[in-house]
Amino acid sequence: MGKTIYNGDKGDFISKRYFNRYFPLPQFRSDYLPYDIVKRPFRVQEEYKPKTGELELGTTYKNDYYAHEIQPVTLVRPLERKHITGGKLDTIPTYQDDYRSWEVQRREAVKVDHVYHPPTEKFGNPTTFQDDFVPRELNPRQSFKPLCVPRLSDVPFDSTTSHRISYVAHHLEPKFVKSKEEYKPSSQPFEDLTTHRNDFKGLPGPLARSCKPENAKVQSSDHFSGVTEFQDRFQPWLVSLPEARKSKEYIPPQGNMDFNSTSHLHYVKHEISPAIPIRPISNARRTSAPFQGNTTMKEDFKAWASSRREIIKKQQEIPKPTGKFYDLTTFKSHYIPHHIVPAQSFKPVRVVLPNSAHFQDETMYRTEYTPKKQEICPANYTSPPGYIYVNTDSHGHKFFRQLIPEFSELNSNHVPKEVAVVS
Repeated sequence: MGKTIYNGDKGDFISKRYFNRYFPLPQFRSDYLPYDIVKRPFRVQEEYKPKTGELELGTTYKNDYYAHEIQPVTLVRPLERKHITGGKLDTIPTYQDDYRSWEVQRREAVKVDHVYHPPTEKFGNPTTFQDDFVPRELNPRQSFKPLCVPRLSDVPFDSTTSHRISYVAHHLEPKFVKSKEEYKPSSQPFEDLTTHRNDFKGLPGPLARSCKPENAKVQSSDHFSGVTEFQDRFQPWLVSLPEARKSKEYIPPQGNMDFNSTSHLHYVKHEISPAIPIRPISNARRTSAPFQGNTTMKEDFKAWASSRREIIKKQQEIPKPTGKFYDLTTFKSHYIPHHIVPAQSFKPVRVVLPNSAHFQDETMYRTEYTPKKQEICPANYTSPPGYIYVNTDSHGHKFFRQLIPEFSELNSNHVPKEVAVVS
């Protein structure tokens, strides 16, 4: 159904097509006022200009921080207390000490011995399924499923697409290329000192001692007896081997086997007469007179003629339009097609511009790096220079002491004069 519009005068709804036909709207060409279209201005990208002057590297921490002397922290941990008892450990548990086992007699089985004796007669009666079943051949049902065969088309393939027909290539403007800034090496020499080396001041105090216990071997002069608690308390006893049960030798029965069953031997065939029905004898009276099909309903009820009731229709208030329908809408009659102008693309052309300038492969690491002398580990020497032999421990490690020149008293750094070196 089409859309409807409410008619306030009559309090009813009318169709939208009828309303547009008898109450036309104002024309599009006469009422439309075109506006001047102004082209959007193109914004030119500004060239980057670096700021002049030197960068101040000073921070609030460097200006406002004042160093303070720090005392070593005292440990609050209590001393370790070792509880050692000299008594001997009793390994007898409470269960073994208090429990007393008593003799329990084994109950005799109440099971009745029942020996299975297989029947001596042969079972030869067939079943109802063997008597009544007749094997039949299976007939497969006919399949109405269509064959899966591809259908080939005779029409040649057209490779033209809407993109190939309607695509218009546009010329793109050259991309803005930023000029490369010339590298200027620093005139100051490179300092390899870090903040930790400059600001760290060593705390006064002796070197930290290792809390690791010495790895000494536990040795005893007592002779190892080699007897354990299990060997001392466990006493082996003689165990008799279980008796092997011999299987009885099979003895086949003597004589010939009788294949007659109890049903074949003791069954007596009897002559049985057919059963007499208990239904009573019908005393129906047969008459030769014709059957009268008239009933009280057919005699008293007479059908009368009836016609179908017509549909009650309301009188149409809006008269139907007369004449031929031309199938022309307002849009079709007044529309004027215009040539479409494609929008201009502001996307830059993706073109790689070659640069004739020479590539500078110099880095700060190449220009300002100063190689340092590689020091050899003193452990490689049998007697390292600058060290004095102290002693050798039980594991064969040799300890040396390094000779370090004393610093001036004005320097607040406390550096130990002796350092232990392990070879």
